[in-house]
Amino acid sequence: MFVFLFVSLAACGPASEVMPDSGELASQTREVVAANGLSFNGLSFNGLSFNGLSFNGLSSNGLSSPAFDSWFQSNPSLADQVMKYVVTCAVPQGQSRTYTAPATGVSYTWQGSLGLAPGWANGAPATLAEQQVISGCLVAHANKYGIHLPISVMGRTAVGTALPIAQDETSQFPMREGCFFGNLFNGEGVFVGSFGTSMDTRQSSTRPCAFTESYDSTRPREQCQPLVFAGSCEQMCTYDATGKFFTSCTVNGRSYLPMTTRMRTQDVYSCGDGTCQPSEKCGTSNTYSSCGTDCGACP
Repeated sequence: MFVFLFVSLAACGPASEVMPDSGELASQTREVVAANGLSFNGLSFNGLSFNGLSFNGLSSNGLSSPAFDSWFQSNPSLADQVMKYVVTCAVPQGQSRTYTAPATGVSYTWQGSLGLAPGWANGAPATLAEQQVISGCLVAHANKYGIHLPISVMGRTAVGTALPIAQDETSQFPMREGCFFGNLFNGEGVFVGSFGTSMDTRQSSTRPCAFTESYDSTRPREQCQPLVFAGSCEQMCTYDATGKFFTSCTVNGRSYLPMTTRMRTQDVYSCGDGTCQPSEKCGTSNTYSSCGTDCGACP
C-alpha cells in the first residue's frame, strides 16, 4: 500500500505548498495497483517531534475538541502535514476526516488509506496496539530529505489483519529496506532496523535511515533523529508465516508491532550517474559525500 508518514529534519512551509495530497497520491497509485501496502513517503522529521498524538480519537467529536484545535493552531502547516499521514495510516480507504478551524472557518480534509487503527479512527482512545502500529506507520513514511518516493509497507493492523500485498509488489519493490516501530504516544521513542542492506561510498538514497555502511553492517549510513537505529531486523524481530514482513520487534525489553518496508532499486543512487541527487554533495571525488562528477566542485 502507499502511505504517508510525518517527519522532516528541515523546516518546511505550508503542506499545501510543498507536497501533494496523500489521498490523491494513494488513489492514483491504486488505479494501477489494487488496494495493498504501496504508498508514497515524504513526511518531514519535524512532525515526529510535533507532539499531537495524545488527542482522543479521530471522530468528528475528537477533531472538534478545544484540545485538538489548540494543538492544530499552534502550527497549522505542520499539523496539516502530520494529520495527512495520521489519517492515511489510521483510517480505512474510502473514508476521510475533516477539521474546521473555529477562528478562521478554514477546513482541512484528509483521506484514509490503510485502516490500521479502527477503534481510534472511530473516536475511541488509542489502544496500545493502535499506538504502536500508527507510530510504526508514521516513521516508515518519514523522509529525511522531504522527497516523495513510492515504497511498499507491509504489516498488520492493530486487530491483527495483514495489509493486502499485491501479486507483483515484491517485484516492483525488490529491495528490502527496514523495520520501523516504537511508540510516539507515550514517549518510548521510535526505532529503525536494517535488513543488512548496505551502501558503498558511491551510493546514497533519500531514505538512508535503514541502510548500513558496506564496511560495517552495524553502522547506519546516516543518523535520522528522532529515529534510533536499533540494529538488525532479523535479530530483534519475528517474521510472519509468509516470511515477507515482521509481526513483532523487541528493543530495550519492550515488544512492538512494526511496519516492514521495501524500496525500488532506482531509488538508491550512485555518484557518477549524471544527476546530482538530493543525497549527494558537491566536491572533488566520486563518493556520495563529495560527488564532483555529478554535483561539481563546491563554491
